[in-house]
Amino acid sequence: MNMLEERPSAESQEQAAKQKFFRQSSWMMFASVAAGAFMFAVHFFSEAIGDAAYGQFGILLSILAILSIPGLGLQMVFAHQAAAVTTDEQRQRLTGTAHAVLLWTFLIWLATTLGIWIWQRLILHSLEISGAALLVTVLLVLVTLWKPVFYGILQGNQNFLWMGWASIASGMGRFVAVAAIVLLLGGRATGIMAGALLGELVALTIGIWRSREVWGRKGDQIEWRAWLSKVVPLTFGFGAFQFMFMVDPMFVRIFFDKNQTGGYIAAGILTRALVLFTGPLAAVMFPKVVRSVAMAQKTNMLKVTFVSTAILAGLAAIFIAYILPFGLRLFFKGPFAAGIPLLPPFAASMAVLTVTNVLINNLLARGKFQVVPWLMLIAGAYALALLKYHASLEQVIYTLGAFSVLMACVCVFFTWRSEAREA
Repeated sequence: MNMLEERPSAESQEQAAKQKFFRQSSWMMFASVAAGAFMFAVHFFSEAIGDAAYGQFGILLSILAILSIPGLGLQMVFAHQAAAVTTDEQRQRLTGTAHAVLLWTFLIWLATTLGIWIWQRLILHSLEISGAALLVTVLLVLVTLWKPVFYGILQGNQNFLWMGWASIASGMGRFVAVAAIVLLLGGRATGIMAGALLGELVALTIGIWRSREVWGRKGDQIEWRAWLSKVVPLTFGFGAFQFMFMVDPMFVRIFFDKNQTGGYIAAGILTRALVLFTGPLAAVMFPKVVRSVAMAQKTNMLKVTFVSTAILAGLAAIFIAYILPFGLRLFFKGPFAAGIPLLPPFAASMAVLTVTNVLINNLLARGKFQVVPWLMLIAGAYALALLKYHASLEQVIYTLGAFSVLMACVCVFFTWRSEAREA
Protein backbone atom coordinates (compact mmCIF):
# COMPACT_ATOMS: atom_id res chain seq x y z
CA MET A 1 0.00 0.00 0.00
CA ASN A 2 2.80 2.37 0.84
CA MET A 3 4.51 1.64 -2.47
CA LEU A 4 1.31 2.49 -4.32
CA GLU A 5 1.03 5.73 -2.40
CA GLU A 6 4.67 6.69 -3.01
CA ARG A 7 4.70 5.95 -6.71
CA PRO A 8 2.46 8.86 -7.79
CA SER A 9 4.57 11.13 -5.59
CA ALA A 10 7.76 10.01 -7.31
CA GLU A 11 6.18 10.39 -10.72
CA SER A 12 4.88 13.85 -9.86
CA GLN A 13 8.33 14.89 -8.64
CA GLU A 14 9.87 13.65 -11.88
CA GLN A 15 7.26 15.54 -13.90
CA ALA A 16 7.86 18.69 -11.88
CA ALA A 17 11.61 18.34 -12.45
CA LYS A 18 11.04 18.06 -16.21
CA GLN A 19 8.78 21.09 -16.22
CA LYS A 20 11.34 23.10 -14.30
CA PHE A 21 14.08 21.96 -16.69
CA PHE A 22 12.13 23.00 -19.76
CA ARG A 23 11.09 26.29 -18.15
CA GLN A 24 14.69 27.16 -17.26
CA SER A 25 16.01 25.88 -20.60
CA SER A 26 13.41 27.87 -22.53
CA TRP A 27 14.36 31.04 -20.70
CA MET A 28 18.08 30.45 -21.25
CA MET A 29 17.50 29.69 -24.92
CA PHE A 30 15.44 32.87 -25.28
CA ALA A 31 18.18 34.84 -23.56
CA SER A 32 20.79 33.19 -25.76
CA VAL A 33 18.83 33.99 -28.92
CA ALA A 34 18.24 37.59 -27.81
CA ALA A 35 21.89 38.08 -26.91
CA GLY A 36 22.94 36.29 -30.07
CA ALA A 37 20.73 38.57 -32.16
CA PHE A 38 22.46 41.64 -30.74
CA MET A 39 25.88 40.06 -31.19
CA PHE A 40 25.03 38.96 -34.72
CA ALA A 41 23.85 42.49 -35.48
CA VAL A 42 27.43 43.58 -34.81
CA HIS A 43 28.38 41.76 -38.00
CA PHE A 44 26.14 44.08 -40.00
CA PHE A 45 29.07 46.46 -39.82
CA SER A 46 31.25 44.05 -41.84
CA GLU A 47 30.78 46.10 -45.03
CA ALA A 48 31.57 49.33 -43.17
CA ILE A 49 34.96 48.04 -42.00
CA GLY A 50 35.85 46.02 -45.14
CA ASP A 51 36.65 42.35 -45.78
CA ALA A 52 40.23 42.53 -44.55
CA ALA A 53 39.30 44.16 -41.24
CA TYR A 54 36.37 41.79 -40.82
CA GLY A 55 38.70 38.81 -41.31
CA GLN A 56 41.00 40.34 -38.68
CA PHE A 57 38.03 40.62 -36.32
CA GLY A 58 37.29 36.91 -36.78
CA ILE A 59 40.88 36.03 -35.94
CA LEU A 60 40.77 38.17 -32.80
CA LEU A 61 37.63 36.31 -31.70
CA SER A 62 39.39 33.01 -32.31
CA ILE A 63 42.44 34.14 -30.32
CA LEU A 64 40.17 35.23 -27.49
CA ALA A 65 38.36 31.89 -27.51
CA ILE A 66 41.63 29.95 -27.28
CA LEU A 67 43.08 32.19 -24.57
CA SER A 68 39.82 31.86 -22.64
CA ILE A 69 39.92 28.06 -22.50
CA PRO A 70 41.04 28.12 -18.83
CA GLY A 71 37.92 30.13 -18.08
CA LEU A 72 35.73 27.32 -19.39
CA GLY A 73 37.12 24.94 -16.84
CA LEU A 74 36.74 27.55 -14.11
CA GLN A 75 33.04 28.09 -14.74
CA MET A 76 32.30 24.40 -14.82
CA VAL A 77 34.35 23.61 -11.71
CA PHE A 78 32.61 26.41 -9.78
CA ALA A 79 29.25 25.25 -11.12
CA HIS A 80 30.19 21.72 -10.03
CA GLN A 81 31.29 22.85 -6.56
CA ALA A 82 28.32 25.18 -6.02
CA ALA A 83 25.79 22.56 -7.15
CA ALA A 84 27.30 19.98 -4.78
CA VAL A 85 27.04 22.25 -1.69
CA THR A 86 24.90 20.63 0.99
CA THR A 87 26.49 21.96 4.23
CA ASP A 88 27.72 25.28 5.66
CA GLU A 89 31.26 23.94 5.67
CA GLN A 90 31.10 23.28 1.93
CA ARG A 91 29.63 26.76 1.39
CA GLN A 92 32.53 28.40 3.26
CA ARG A 93 34.97 26.33 1.26
CA LEU A 94 33.33 27.56 -1.96
CA THR A 95 33.78 31.17 -0.79
CA GLY A 96 37.46 30.62 0.03
CA THR A 97 37.98 28.99 -3.35
CA ALA A 98 36.43 31.98 -5.13
CA HIS A 99 38.76 34.41 -3.30
CA ALA A 100 41.89 32.39 -4.06
CA VAL A 101 41.06 31.76 -7.71
CA LEU A 102 40.26 35.41 -8.42
CA LEU A 103 43.67 36.37 -7.05
CA TRP A 104 45.61 33.69 -8.90
CA THR A 105 43.85 34.21 -12.22
CA PHE A 106 44.79 37.88 -12.01
CA LEU A 107 48.44 36.97 -11.39
CA ILE A 108 48.39 34.47 -14.26
CA TRP A 109 46.87 37.12 -16.52
CA LEU A 110 49.66 39.52 -15.58
CA ALA A 111 52.29 36.90 -16.47
CA THR A 112 50.54 36.15 -19.78
CA THR A 113 50.32 39.85 -20.58
CA LEU A 114 54.06 40.18 -19.96
CA GLY A 115 54.73 37.30 -22.35
CA ILE A 116 52.53 38.85 -25.02
CA TRP A 117 54.32 42.17 -24.57
CA ILE A 118 57.70 40.47 -25.03
CA TRP A 119 56.58 38.62 -28.17
CA GLN A 120 54.24 41.27 -29.50
CA ARG A 121 56.20 41.95 -32.69
CA LEU A 122 56.08 38.30 -33.71
CA ILE A 123 52.38 38.07 -32.83
CA LEU A 124 51.44 41.25 -34.69
CA HIS A 125 53.45 40.26 -37.76
CA SER A 126 52.21 36.66 -37.91
CA LEU A 127 48.52 37.50 -37.56
CA GLU A 128 48.67 40.94 -39.20
CA ILE A 129 46.75 42.69 -36.44
CA SER A 130 47.30 46.08 -34.81
CA GLY A 131 48.80 46.69 -31.40
CA ALA A 132 45.59 48.40 -30.23
CA ALA A 133 43.53 45.38 -31.24
CA LEU A 134 45.89 43.09 -29.35
CA LEU A 135 45.66 45.32 -26.26
CA VAL A 136 41.86 45.26 -26.23
CA THR A 137 41.93 41.49 -26.67
CA VAL A 138 44.31 41.11 -23.73
CA LEU A 139 41.95 43.15 -21.54
CA LEU A 140 39.09 40.97 -22.70
CA VAL A 141 41.01 37.91 -21.56
CA LEU A 142 41.06 39.20 -17.97
CA VAL A 143 37.30 39.70 -18.05
CA THR A 144 36.78 36.23 -19.48
CA LEU A 145 39.00 34.75 -16.77
CA TRP A 146 37.07 36.41 -13.93
CA LYS A 147 33.57 36.12 -15.35
CA PRO A 148 33.45 32.27 -15.13
CA VAL A 149 34.06 32.38 -11.37
CA PHE A 150 30.90 34.40 -10.75
CA TYR A 151 28.87 32.71 -13.47
CA GLY A 152 29.89 29.27 -12.29
CA ILE A 153 28.44 30.14 -8.89
CA LEU A 154 25.21 31.35 -10.51
CA GLN A 155 25.01 28.24 -12.68
CA GLY A 156 25.69 25.89 -9.78
CA ASN A 157 23.00 27.62 -7.72
CA GLN A 158 20.70 27.35 -10.77
CA ASN A 159 20.18 31.11 -10.84
CA PHE A 160 19.40 31.00 -14.55
CA LEU A 161 17.15 34.06 -14.41
CA TRP A 162 20.04 36.46 -13.87
CA MET A 163 22.39 34.47 -16.08
CA GLY A 164 19.93 35.07 -18.89
CA TRP A 165 19.49 38.78 -18.17
CA ALA A 166 23.26 39.21 -17.99
CA SER A 167 23.61 37.56 -21.39
CA ILE A 168 21.00 39.87 -22.92
CA ALA A 169 22.56 42.96 -21.33
CA SER A 170 25.98 41.94 -22.61
CA GLY A 171 24.75 41.53 -26.18
CA MET A 172 22.81 44.78 -26.12
CA GLY A 173 25.76 46.67 -24.63
CA ARG A 174 28.10 45.24 -27.23
CA PHE A 175 25.86 46.25 -30.14
CA VAL A 176 25.29 49.80 -28.91
CA ALA A 177 29.01 50.29 -28.23
CA VAL A 178 30.09 48.90 -31.60
CA ALA A 179 27.53 51.02 -33.46
CA ALA A 180 28.85 54.16 -31.78
CA ILE A 181 32.52 53.28 -32.26
CA VAL A 182 32.26 52.18 -35.91
CA LEU A 183 29.67 54.63 -37.24
CA LEU A 184 30.56 57.72 -35.21
CA LEU A 185 34.27 57.27 -34.52
CA GLY A 186 35.30 55.34 -37.62
CA GLY A 187 36.56 52.30 -35.69
CA ARG A 188 37.39 49.05 -37.47
CA ALA A 189 38.33 45.63 -36.07
CA THR A 190 39.74 47.23 -32.94
CA GLY A 191 36.55 49.21 -32.45
CA ILE A 192 34.40 46.10 -32.63
CA MET A 193 36.59 44.35 -30.08
CA ALA A 194 36.35 47.42 -27.83
CA GLY A 195 32.57 47.15 -28.05
CA ALA A 196 32.83 43.50 -27.10
CA LEU A 197 34.92 44.47 -24.08
CA LEU A 198 32.28 46.95 -22.90
CA GLY A 199 29.53 44.37 -23.30
CA GLU A 200 31.47 41.77 -21.33
CA LEU A 201 32.10 44.30 -18.57
CA VAL A 202 28.33 44.71 -18.23
CA ALA A 203 27.92 40.94 -17.90
CA LEU A 204 30.78 40.73 -15.40
CA THR A 205 29.21 43.44 -13.24
CA ILE A 206 25.89 41.57 -13.09
CA GLY A 207 27.68 38.33 -12.23
CA ILE A 208 29.60 40.00 -9.40
CA TRP A 209 26.41 41.56 -8.03
CA ARG A 210 24.21 38.45 -8.11
CA SER A 211 26.84 36.11 -6.61
CA ARG A 212 27.85 38.45 -3.79
CA GLU A 213 26.28 36.18 -1.16
CA VAL A 214 29.02 33.65 -1.88
CA TRP A 215 32.16 35.70 -2.52
CA GLY A 216 31.17 38.57 -0.17
CA ARG A 217 31.61 36.56 3.01
CA LYS A 218 34.58 35.10 4.86
CA GLY A 219 35.62 31.73 3.51
CA ASP A 220 37.78 28.80 4.47
CA GLN A 221 41.21 28.21 3.03
CA ILE A 222 41.16 26.45 -0.31
CA GLU A 223 42.27 22.83 -0.49
CA TRP A 224 44.35 23.14 -3.62
CA ARG A 225 44.98 19.45 -4.20
CA ALA A 226 41.31 18.49 -4.06
CA TRP A 227 40.30 21.52 -6.12
CA LEU A 228 42.93 20.96 -8.81
CA SER A 229 41.92 17.31 -9.07
CA LYS A 230 38.64 18.60 -10.46
CA VAL A 231 39.62 21.79 -12.25
CA VAL A 232 42.35 20.14 -14.34
CA PRO A 233 40.16 17.48 -16.00
CA LEU A 234 37.24 19.88 -16.33
CA THR A 235 39.49 22.49 -17.96
CA PHE A 236 41.07 20.06 -20.39
CA GLY A 237 37.76 18.31 -21.11
CA PHE A 238 35.79 21.43 -21.93
CA GLY A 239 38.92 23.01 -23.40
CA ALA A 240 39.24 20.20 -25.94
CA PHE A 241 35.68 20.88 -27.08
CA GLN A 242 36.30 24.64 -27.22
CA PHE A 243 39.44 24.03 -29.27
CA MET A 244 37.46 21.97 -31.79
CA PHE A 245 34.73 24.59 -31.80
CA MET A 246 36.81 27.71 -32.43
CA VAL A 247 40.37 27.03 -33.62
CA ASP A 248 39.80 26.64 -37.38
CA PRO A 249 39.67 30.39 -38.21
CA MET A 250 43.27 30.76 -37.00
CA PHE A 251 44.45 28.05 -39.43
CA VAL A 252 42.42 29.60 -42.25
CA ARG A 253 43.97 32.98 -41.53
CA ILE A 254 47.47 31.52 -41.70
CA PHE A 255 47.11 29.36 -44.82
CA PHE A 256 44.74 31.38 -47.01
CA ASP A 257 44.77 34.78 -48.61
CA LYS A 258 43.47 37.39 -46.18
CA ASN A 259 40.75 38.50 -48.59
CA GLN A 260 39.35 34.95 -48.64
CA THR A 261 38.82 34.66 -44.91
CA GLY A 262 35.82 36.99 -44.67
CA GLY A 263 33.39 34.49 -46.22
CA TYR A 264 34.70 31.65 -44.09
CA ILE A 265 34.45 33.73 -40.91
CA ALA A 266 30.87 34.74 -41.79
CA ALA A 267 29.82 31.13 -42.48
CA GLY A 268 31.47 30.04 -39.24
CA ILE A 269 29.64 32.70 -37.22
CA LEU A 270 26.26 31.66 -38.63
CA THR A 271 26.78 27.94 -38.06
CA ARG A 272 28.45 28.25 -34.65
CA ALA A 273 25.16 29.77 -33.55
CA LEU A 274 23.91 26.17 -33.46
CA VAL A 275 26.05 25.44 -30.42
CA LEU A 276 25.33 28.80 -28.82
CA PHE A 277 21.57 28.37 -29.40
CA THR A 278 21.28 24.87 -27.92
CA GLY A 279 24.12 25.20 -25.41
CA PRO A 280 21.78 26.49 -22.65
CA LEU A 281 20.14 23.06 -22.44
CA ALA A 282 23.47 21.48 -21.50
CA ALA A 283 24.20 24.40 -19.15
CA VAL A 284 20.92 23.84 -17.32
CA MET A 285 21.48 20.07 -17.24
CA PHE A 286 25.00 20.25 -15.78
CA PRO A 287 24.22 21.44 -12.20
CA LYS A 288 21.16 19.19 -12.03
CA VAL A 289 23.28 16.12 -12.80
CA VAL A 290 25.94 17.24 -10.30
CA ARG A 291 23.25 17.72 -7.67
CA SER A 292 21.73 14.31 -8.33
CA VAL A 293 25.15 12.67 -7.96
CA ALA A 294 25.83 14.56 -4.70
CA MET A 295 22.44 13.49 -3.32
CA ALA A 296 22.75 9.93 -4.69
CA GLN A 297 19.57 10.36 -6.71
CA LYS A 298 18.75 9.03 -10.17
CA THR A 299 17.89 11.45 -12.95
CA ASN A 300 16.95 11.19 -16.62
CA MET A 301 18.21 14.68 -17.45
CA LEU A 302 20.68 13.30 -20.02
CA LYS A 303 17.96 11.66 -22.08
CA VAL A 304 15.69 14.70 -21.97
CA THR A 305 18.53 17.09 -22.82
CA PHE A 306 20.05 14.93 -25.55
CA VAL A 307 16.79 14.36 -27.41
CA SER A 308 15.76 18.02 -27.14
CA THR A 309 19.18 19.22 -28.30
CA ALA A 310 19.35 16.76 -31.21
CA ILE A 311 15.94 17.83 -32.52
CA LEU A 312 16.65 21.54 -32.20
CA ALA A 313 20.15 21.21 -33.69
CA GLY A 314 18.86 19.21 -36.65
CA LEU A 315 16.11 21.71 -37.46
CA ALA A 316 18.46 24.67 -37.00
CA ALA A 317 21.12 23.08 -39.23
CA ILE A 318 18.57 22.58 -42.03
CA PHE A 319 17.40 26.18 -41.66
CA ILE A 320 20.92 27.63 -41.74
CA ALA A 321 22.11 25.45 -44.62
CA TYR A 322 19.14 25.61 -46.99
CA ILE A 323 16.68 28.38 -45.99
CA LEU A 324 18.79 31.18 -44.56
CA PRO A 325 20.82 31.60 -47.80
CA PHE A 326 17.73 33.04 -49.55
CA GLY A 327 17.66 35.91 -47.07
CA LEU A 328 21.42 36.37 -47.18
CA ARG A 329 21.36 36.76 -50.98
CA LEU A 330 18.61 39.37 -50.73
CA PHE A 331 19.92 41.52 -47.92
CA PHE A 332 23.68 40.95 -47.70
CA LYS A 333 26.74 41.41 -49.79
CA GLY A 334 30.38 40.83 -49.05
CA PRO A 335 31.43 38.15 -46.52
CA PHE A 336 27.99 36.73 -45.71
CA ALA A 337 27.11 36.26 -49.38
CA ALA A 338 30.54 34.78 -50.11
CA GLY A 339 30.16 32.25 -47.31
CA ILE A 340 26.83 30.76 -48.49
CA PRO A 341 28.37 27.74 -50.34
CA LEU A 342 30.14 26.74 -47.11
CA LEU A 343 27.00 26.65 -44.97
CA PRO A 344 25.78 23.03 -45.55
CA PRO A 345 28.95 21.19 -44.47
CA PHE A 346 29.64 23.77 -41.75
CA ALA A 347 26.13 23.39 -40.32
CA ALA A 348 26.39 19.59 -40.33
CA SER A 349 29.70 19.73 -38.44
CA MET A 350 28.31 22.12 -35.83
CA ALA A 351 25.19 19.99 -35.37
CA VAL A 352 27.42 17.04 -34.45
CA LEU A 353 29.41 19.21 -32.04
CA THR A 354 26.16 20.40 -30.49
CA VAL A 355 25.04 16.94 -29.35
CA THR A 356 28.62 16.10 -28.41
CA ASN A 357 28.57 19.04 -26.03
CA VAL A 358 25.63 17.49 -24.16
CA LEU A 359 27.46 14.17 -23.75
CA ILE A 360 30.62 15.90 -22.52
CA ASN A 361 28.65 17.95 -19.98
CA ASN A 362 26.98 14.83 -18.65
CA LEU A 363 30.20 12.82 -18.37
CA LEU A 364 32.13 15.58 -16.62
CA ALA A 365 29.21 16.43 -14.33
CA ARG A 366 29.29 12.82 -13.17
CA GLY A 367 33.05 12.94 -12.66
CA LYS A 368 33.75 10.48 -15.48
CA PHE A 369 37.12 12.04 -16.23
CA GLN A 370 38.44 8.97 -18.07
CA VAL A 371 37.09 10.52 -21.27
CA VAL A 372 39.28 13.63 -20.95
CA PRO A 373 42.58 12.19 -22.34
CA TRP A 374 40.69 10.92 -25.37
CA LEU A 375 39.10 14.32 -25.96
CA MET A 376 42.54 15.94 -25.77
CA LEU A 377 43.99 13.34 -28.15
CA ILE A 378 41.26 14.02 -30.71
CA ALA A 379 41.74 17.80 -30.42
CA GLY A 380 45.50 17.42 -30.92
CA ALA A 381 45.04 15.11 -33.92
CA TYR A 382 42.58 17.62 -35.38
CA ALA A 383 45.17 20.39 -35.18
CA LEU A 384 47.78 18.18 -36.89
CA ALA A 385 45.27 17.29 -39.61
CA LEU A 386 44.55 20.97 -40.28
CA LEU A 387 48.27 21.56 -40.73
CA LYS A 388 48.28 18.99 -43.54
CA TYR A 389 44.80 19.16 -45.07
CA HIS A 390 44.02 22.74 -46.07
CA ALA A 391 43.98 22.65 -49.85
CA SER A 392 40.63 24.47 -49.84
CA LEU A 393 38.19 26.02 -47.42
CA GLU A 394 35.86 23.08 -48.00
CA GLN A 395 38.60 20.65 -47.01
CA VAL A 396 39.10 22.51 -43.74
CA ILE A 397 35.37 22.15 -42.97
CA TYR A 398 35.32 18.45 -43.90
CA THR A 399 38.26 17.89 -41.58
CA LEU A 400 36.32 19.60 -38.80
CA GLY A 401 33.32 17.40 -39.56
CA ALA A 402 35.33 14.17 -39.50
CA PHE A 403 36.92 14.90 -36.14
CA SER A 404 33.59 16.12 -34.74
CA VAL A 405 32.06 12.74 -35.57
CA LEU A 406 35.06 10.99 -34.00
CA MET A 407 34.70 13.01 -30.79
CA ALA A 408 30.96 12.25 -30.71
CA CYS A 409 31.62 8.51 -31.09
CA VAL A 410 34.11 8.54 -28.21
CA CYS A 411 31.60 10.36 -25.98
CA VAL A 412 28.85 7.90 -26.91
CA PHE A 413 31.11 4.98 -25.97
CA PHE A 414 32.03 6.43 -22.56
CA THR A 415 28.40 7.37 -21.90
CA TRP A 416 27.27 3.84 -22.72
CA ARG A 417 29.98 2.35 -20.52
CA SER A 418 29.05 4.65 -17.64
CA GLU A 419 25.34 3.80 -17.94
CA ALA A 420 26.12 0.09 -18.13
CA ARG A 421 28.21 0.17 -14.96
CA GLU A 422 25.63 2.15 -13.01
CA ALA A 423 22.89 -0.25 -14.11
